[in-house]
Amino acid sequence: MDNLEAMRIFVSVATQGSFTEAARRMRLSPSVVTRSISQIEEKLGIMLLNRTTRSVQLTERGQIYLEDCRRILEDLEMAERRVRGEDAKPRGTVRVTAPVLFGRLYVLPIVNSLLHKHPALSVHLTLLDRNVHLFEEGVDVAVLVGELADSSMIALRLGLATPVLIASPGYLQNRGVPASPAALSSHDIILFEGIGATNEWPFGADKKTIRVAPRLVVNGADAAITAAEAGVGIARTLSYQVWDAVRAGRLTLVLQQFTPPPLPVSVAYQARRIASANVATFVKAMREHFKANPLVQFDGA
Repeated sequence: MDNLEAMRIFVSVATQGSFTEAARRMRLSPSVVTRSISQIEEKLGIMLLNRTTRSVQLTERGQIYLEDCRRILEDLEMAERRVRGEDAKPRGTVRVTAPVLFGRLYVLPIVNSLLHKHPALSVHLTLLDRNVHLFEEGVDVAVLVGELADSSMIALRLGLATPVLIASPGYLQNRGVPASPAALSSHDIILFEGIGATNEWPFGADKKTIRVAPRLVVNGADAAITAAEAGVGIARTLSYQVWDAVRAGRLTLVLQQFTPPPLPVSVAYQARRIASANVATFVKAMREHFKANPLVQFDGA
């Protein structure tokens, strides 16, 4: 195995904190990953990683080596981009992450189109209902819902998504329609952690919070929506996630007059990636799609 590939494996293990996860992400066998790290440590004559049955952690020397490996791999990538030129056709792999439901509804169709247009391009699409750290997790582009936390990234707005409360018509018929946010205390609540992991729900333009006591907590929008449609309770989701279900009558908007301000939906990437043909092509496709097909909003939401 060459030195560059060994460096990539080490960076992946260090970033994921796991040999198994690094092997899965790199599509290698765990034995290959383990052997590669052992060979690096043997060659250097030092321990780079402390292994336990529960975790993998960098040693002090391992942290130094990680920073150098990242710099070397980034310099190599920059050199390849400069040789190809900024206008080079996209080729190789672009790593993209997006929220699960948004990715399935909007990002995947765009990815499919790009793959048809650019035969030399590959896409690694990871759908997660959490914001990732691009540099640490080896991601090139992220689609984010909410304000950008990392000032080192460039974010281009695609549209807006409004937090909304929904319930099935049957549930509301049996339990009544809450007239105010405070009335939620007498209702069954479904908490979708993708919007916020706390039990504090904001309402109105001033985002005044009400504490709820969920009966069901889920980490996926699909699960929250399915439970709401089944009459389990009132869920808080995002407008684009339930547009079809509300239009079809399977779900009803609740407390719409207390809707908080919408959240930005953005495509984000690191500033140093601006010259990448892969990143530029993906970002351009996303912006063109949402310019022609704006994210829908409910009236009053």
